[in-house]
Amino acid sequence: MTETVYLGNPNLKKANVAQEWTKEQLEEYAKCMENPQHFIEEHIKIVSLDEGLVPFKMYDFQKDMVGTFHKNRFTICKLPRQSGKSTTIIAYLLHYVLFNAQVNVAILANKAAVARDLLARLQLAYEHLPKWLQQGVMSWNKGSLELENGSKILASSTSASAVRGGSYNIIFLDEFAYVPANVAEQFFSSVYPTISSGKTSKVMIVSTPHGMNMFYKMWVDAEEKRSSYVPIEVHWSEVPGRDAKWKEETIKNTSESQFNTEFECEFLGSIDTLISPAKLKTLTYHTPIKSNAGLDVYENPLPDHTYMMTVDVARGASKDYSAFVVMDITQIPYKIVAKYRDNEIKPLVFPQVIYNSARAYNQAFVLIEVNDIGEGVANAMQFDMEYDNLVMASMRGRAGQVMGGGFSGGKAQLGIRTTKATKSVGCSNLKQLIEDDKLYIPDLDCISELSTFIVKGKSFEADEGCTDDLVACLFIFAWATDQTYFKELTDQDIRQTMLREQQDALEQDMAPFGFVVTGLEDENIGNMVDEYGTRWNPVVRDNNSDW
Repeated sequence: MTETVYLGNPNLKKANVAQEWTKEQLEEYAKCMENPQHFIEEHIKIVSLDEGLVPFKMYDFQKDMVGTFHKNRFTICKLPRQSGKSTTIIAYLLHYVLFNAQVNVAILANKAAVARDLLARLQLAYEHLPKWLQQGVMSWNKGSLELENGSKILASSTSASAVRGGSYNIIFLDEFAYVPANVAEQFFSSVYPTISSGKTSKVMIVSTPHGMNMFYKMWVDAEEKRSSYVPIEVHWSEVPGRDAKWKEETIKNTSESQFNTEFECEFLGSIDTLISPAKLKTLTYHTPIKSNAGLDVYENPLPDHTYMMTVDVARGASKDYSAFVVMDITQIPYKIVAKYRDNEIKPLVFPQVIYNSARAYNQAFVLIEVNDIGEGVANAMQFDMEYDNLVMASMRGRAGQVMGGGFSGGKAQLGIRTTKATKSVGCSNLKQLIEDDKLYIPDLDCISELSTFIVKGKSFEADEGCTDDLVACLFIFAWATDQTYFKELTDQDIRQTMLREQQDALEQDMAPFGFVVTGLEDENIGNMVDEYGTRWNPVVRDNNSDW
């Protein structure tokens, strides 16, 4: 017995062990090879929370998923929590390695521990297969396995280095929406050449939404047939046992916004975002007209237009991004015409990128955040490159800073030093600009960061595993729009514009009630003119009315 099992495990067959077949077994083997759904339902066992080890009887949507995986190279799935999505894919992967020789499969998740747990579930199902269906085991551990037919499975975290240098027939990405943006981008730039080199290689992406990130883009592109991915969407009500009563109980135990994200699978962003979820849903991204080395251009510079660039500087250590946004501030609504984001560029090189882009946009006014190493970037722009349109700021009390151009006395400094007060003002202004449609954002990365920019304590920060470098550029710009220098620069007062619009809206709301001329208007008119010159007539109430 010990001569036929792998390392003393009675559930695993050792490699190079002769197998005798009956006619029935040969016929069943042929059926399993041809039909993965038959193989899964007849031979795969899974662990049920209520019943322990049981045969895997698939729901209808799980059968459809297996069929789609089998027939297509690229699949992306948007499914609710606890719907058996990972188990379904694991079962299909087991079929793939058993009935295909010399294939490599990568199971990748947002965390290595999650990927290894998925592999452990596959190994459990493998151990409970009939011995005549098993391939002999060559190696078997927590992070990988190899079978005697030459097929291998690797479990790892989703990272650029996870599968670099290898050749994989299937890459399974679990909970891809929860992979940090910088890691997701590096992963695809590193791995996609490996995937595209084969004619039958597959990519299977499965996740619950988590903000408007790379998974969101890939899903939208698949739905609108801008990519080769086949989209699979499953509603929570398709899972047996989930009905209106279950929904009500789940919302009571969590929250409605959490239910919408995790079970309705809406791309609403995180809970308690700076920008309201309703507004985030309306934001749409566009494809840049040019993209190169981190710079995305949405509009080319126009003569006689005024532009402003706000800059956030990182250390170039792959975690955070050095970023800037270029705004057309010629008229309201303001709009992003270009954006730059790179998490590897060094602070010594970044000033040159800023300089070239600012000059291209009509010598754009440049405001740099100088809390940390940004001060060195600002100094390089001012003294090494002698850029004329750097914006300075001077402190006046703890409430914030006042814009200024060029050098001035007192506490003036190059750029803006972000404090709790300036961030608070900037975030408040940014919320109002976006929700009142005074700032047009066509960029996916900006929208993605806004969808995970949430309340933390008394301030706002990126959700765990997310970044907010572009949002920093946006709230610096929003802070600037309320400063005296900006109003003089653009001949626009955004606050007064919004107040006028609110005043107009109030008048329109009141108009249906009617205005009654009493003949006393001229006596009171001196008290009825507001700062905008709007004349208000008294409304005479009918004593018989209800209001």
